[in-house]
Amino acid sequence: MVKVRAFRTLENSIRRMGFNCVAGVDEVGRGCLAGPVVAAAVILNPDRYIPRVCDSKTVTALERVQLYERITKTAIAWKVAAAECAEIDSIKIHQASLRAMQRAVNGLVPSADFVLVDAFRIPDLLMPQRAVIHGDARCTAIAAASIVAKVTRDRLMLELHNRDPRYGFDRHKGYATKDHLAAVSEHGYSEVHRRSFRPPTLFDGLD
Repeated sequence: MVKVRAFRTLENSIRRMGFNCVAGVDEVGRGCLAGPVVAAAVILNPDRYIPRVCDSKTVTALERVQLYERITKTAIAWKVAAAECAEIDSIKIHQASLRAMQRAVNGLVPSADFVLVDAFRIPDLLMPQRAVIHGDARCTAIAAASIVAKVTRDRLMLELHNRDPRYGFDRHKGYATKDHLAAVSEHGYSEVHRRSFRPPTLFDGLD
């Protein structure tokens, strides 16, 4: 697992243009077979530097939780939002992800005056934005959002596991592991499985 620390270069250049509240936005759970897609928007405090912030996928679960606590305690504002399985099945995962990110941005208090998004532009925002390719690895604000979204979603999946432990959500968090697919084969779909996610190579012969 290679940790590449994200940098504040982009946020700082945007602040020098006169924007004070620069939000980073990211989502997690896009490729899962079960559970919501969760988005986070974070406005970091430029005067409260948080060391070791990086893409949530490159740190351990314990490090993510530690960073989550620092981010949520020192950020100017942060907000999480989700799109549940029924919405994902209704409008498909890409649109559901964009809606979750839009909700997170619109829920920030104070509001962002500029938004940096990992990979995609968010429709219908009232403030300027920039899509940053590999933003969770390059931009501290987006990396912080990825950590907040990941920790939040992992906790939600643990709650789902406690309600119905048959699928092992505590281990795979809804991703298509062999154990997860075997549980679906044995028990069928639960109420938190995405009916629209049926990759033929993974679900061949599953109901």
